[in-house]
Amino acid sequence: MQFIDRAEIEVEGGKGGDGIVAFRREKYVPAGGPAGGNGGRGGSVIFQAVEHLQTLLDFKYNRKIRAEHGFRGGPNNRTGANGSDRILEVPVGTVVYDATTAEVIGDLIAPEQTLVVAKGGKGGLGNKHFLSNSNRAPEYALPGLEGERRVLRLELKLLAEVGILGKPNAGKSTLIAALSAARPKIADYPFTTLVPNLGVVRNPTGDGTVFADIPGLIEGAHHGAGLGHEFLRHIERTRVLLHLIDITAPDPISDYQMIQEELEAYGRGLAQRPQILAFNKMDACDRSPAEVEALASHLNQLNPAPLFRISAVTGEGLDGLMQEVWKTLDRMAQPEGDRVGV
Repeated sequence: MQFIDRAEIEVEGGKGGDGIVAFRREKYVPAGGPAGGNGGRGGSVIFQAVEHLQTLLDFKYNRKIRAEHGFRGGPNNRTGANGSDRILEVPVGTVVYDATTAEVIGDLIAPEQTLVVAKGGKGGLGNKHFLSNSNRAPEYALPGLEGERRVLRLELKLLAEVGILGKPNAGKSTLIAALSAARPKIADYPFTTLVPNLGVVRNPTGDGTVFADIPGLIEGAHHGAGLGHEFLRHIERTRVLLHLIDITAPDPISDYQMIQEELEAYGRGLAQRPQILAFNKMDACDRSPAEVEALASHLNQLNPAPLFRISAVTGEGLDGLMQEVWKTLDRMAQPEGDRVGV
């Protein structure tokens, strides 16, 4: 399935039905009076967040969406039927913007949450509405109003509690495959991960925690270099960042600093998000223990976050790493006044 996380569409609520001019024509009612019914309301365009979708692909080819028009009124004061609402399913995590003003219209972050993005027009009034002492036989009615029309920009920001960061080939996809049932494409060349991968990892309580494997970042990503800049938005909602550093790389510390600079440049508080660091690929490391310790000491000076030595391939160090992840998530879930050591 093609992963689309941005789309621009035009939506329009249905036009309200027209009111009508009609008079009562009853055999024993000599002055029947006006009896034109009101038009029905136009349908609205409504977004509904659902869990079974993870892409905006449906909107790539369906860019103009309109709800049903309301129906005109009828004689004998009958109101026209309302137009049907157009309900569109979108993935949980979809942010809806007005494409003209860039205003955020809504953020659909909960399953079954709904958002009206284009209201239907009101139905027109029939001539019955205009009956008065001075006008006993009004011969006019009002047309229905046009529905609301908008051009929208949709952006999908995946919902995950833990975001896995690192340069290309740092082992992010291998790690998420080892921790969860996700089966991302894995190979030894840059940009294997072309889309964010989600994996559900069972925590000690038995609940599922969503991890997101974000495509590798390279220098200049926030300006559009490489692939990762397209997906930085997907870690905006994460609570914890798990930063993988390839211990077999020529300069692991430089790799770490580059990623941090990209987070700083992107903004939105990503660089200040709680981080857990991990030297990955320890099974393939040809550095001496002293060299690894020197790198760890240098990294600790840059960022005193917890640092683990792991191998996503062999499973080395993963138990300790996950214990720290659960501990950090539990600590963040506590009310601010109850936190210890924060």
